[in-house]
Amino acid sequence: MGTQDAQESNQQAGVGTTGRRALLGAALLGATGSVLGLSGTARAAETRTGAGHDDGQGSGHGAGLKSLPVPTIIGHRGASGYRPEHTFGSYQLALDLGADIVEAGDLVPTKDGHLVCRHEPEIGGTTDVADHPEFAARRTTKVLDGIPTTGWFTEDFTLAELKRLRAIERIPANRPHNTLYNGRWQIPTFEEVLKWQDEQTRKRGKQVWIYPETKHPTYFRKLGLGLEERVAKLLHKYGKDKKNSPVILQSFEPGSIQRLNKLVDNPLVVLLSSADSRPWDFVEAGDPRTTADLVTRAGLREIAGYAQGIGPTLDLVIPKDAAGNLTTPTTLVKDAHAVGLILHPYTMRNENPFLPANFRKGTDADAYGDVFGAYRTYFATGIDGVFTDNADTGLLARAEFVNG
Repeated sequence: MGTQDAQESNQQAGVGTTGRRALLGAALLGATGSVLGLSGTARAAETRTGAGHDDGQGSGHGAGLKSLPVPTIIGHRGASGYRPEHTFGSYQLALDLGADIVEAGDLVPTKDGHLVCRHEPEIGGTTDVADHPEFAARRTTKVLDGIPTTGWFTEDFTLAELKRLRAIERIPANRPHNTLYNGRWQIPTFEEVLKWQDEQTRKRGKQVWIYPETKHPTYFRKLGLGLEERVAKLLHKYGKDKKNSPVILQSFEPGSIQRLNKLVDNPLVVLLSSADSRPWDFVEAGDPRTTADLVTRAGLREIAGYAQGIGPTLDLVIPKDAAGNLTTPTTLVKDAHAVGLILHPYTMRNENPFLPANFRKGTDADAYGDVFGAYRTYFATGIDGVFTDNADTGLLARAEFVNG
């Protein structure tokens, strides 16, 4: 997920040097249930959702969305606060930290039609491709959803070629500690993720959930690399295309979700960016509506006709003022719930630059702010879950919130 990279880059600019605050150890205790009340959190959350239980055998026929605790803690691109995103190292750690769902992954195609997990099709910022002289000539500029983008693109590589690359940290200015793990992992394929999901479900004795996203589907369809059919084919192959399958599908393009709705029965979520933005499939189709139109009661009713949830940016739940401080919550949570939609907003991160201004502490780029205070404020709106780069912190915040 994510259309916030430009915003992230702006937030990084001019921010100071390393000042990491290590909460990982304490949070790991919380993730394993050693913090008082965490088991109570799960019970309270299950009571709130009317949760059931799946068979734990990786069959893809669990109890569905109602089996998830509320608020649901979703590992954003894995545990990307601690490992390079969209790697098995990141996915594995998210599970170890206790994430309820792992966002594995953002799906983009290769030249030979395989689906791989990368934040964007441009991979110069997330892999070591620049260090491979044999691929130097493939650096190019393309127009990606209306934005000229220079770099290396997955659709110009075969899967075998991409497997020669290694993942690196995407935002080293904020997460210099993550650069320790540069080069440790390959780019995973979606099929490998589906196999990994079954393996982890068997090993852990509980159903592992994933939350893949179709990235730039209109762009890729015009290249003859349609994403939805490829996603559906793999879900069919592994028996994970049912209403209660532990795979939630998401996209910033409503048309992609509508297409998936005709191909599979999985839970579907429409991602929503800033209020003044337009989904790219709307732009291509000449639809003048913006995200602001989609979050009206009429827009939400329309979404509820083909999806089970929305994934709004946190600013659509609680806007910020000109200084970056949180203001008054909107009616989005109430309005979405009124038409039966769940809300999984994005993205909570521990570092100061990504927090509302009134929850920051100091100015260092990688110093942690009052993220627990921010969680409390967002949870109080009634959201059903949240994407987070730091699942362990999210679990501790949930325990505190649910147990009062």
